[in-house]
Amino acid sequence: MPTNLVPTKLYLTRGVGIHREKLQSFELALRDAGIAALNLVSVSSIYPPGCKIISRRRGENELEAGQIAFVVMSRAETNEAHRMIAASIGVAIPRDKRMYGYLSEHHSFGQTAKEAGDYAEDLAASMLASTLGVEFDEDQSWDEKRQLWRISGKIVTTRNITQSAVVKPGGKWTTVVAAAVLLFD
Repeated sequence: MPTNLVPTKLYLTRGVGIHREKLQSFELALRDAGIAALNLVSVSSIYPPGCKIISRRRGENELEAGQIAFVVMSRAETNEAHRMIAASIGVAIPRDKRMYGYLSEHHSFGQTAKEAGDYAEDLAASMLASTLGVEFDEDQSWDEKRQLWRISGKIVTTRNITQSAVVKPGGKWTTVVAAAVLLFD
């Protein structure tokens, strides 16, 4: 691992777990996301300059059980029957690869996966836009903001990964996670 600890790539993952125990539902969500065998260290939301997004499969092949892995993670959990939950990671990458971008974590109750994902993506893009000096109206619709970012030419791409679930009756805990797993060359 390099001494400066600036990740060179990352992958996005998500999962859901259901169990009568809250902690076990979280464990099962991590398993579903493929990150349960790692020692996870939560970090804040900077997309490193020059970082590349790779596939989950490729990223998982670069990790081994017990390894310390840095993640930006979103998590939501409840045992309330019929409750909709979502966990999402939004990504905003600047056109200039020498600059950093943003990863946002969003977790919610009552939002669909699309609503939560759009919100997380919007949040990441908003943070990047403000850093880059791109002005916009917070009350504009998602599509209006997206068009403004395209016009500015400073944000090259946004995306999200989201996991949602509706809790089934019976008192079992449901946990959803979404994560960006940061990797080093």
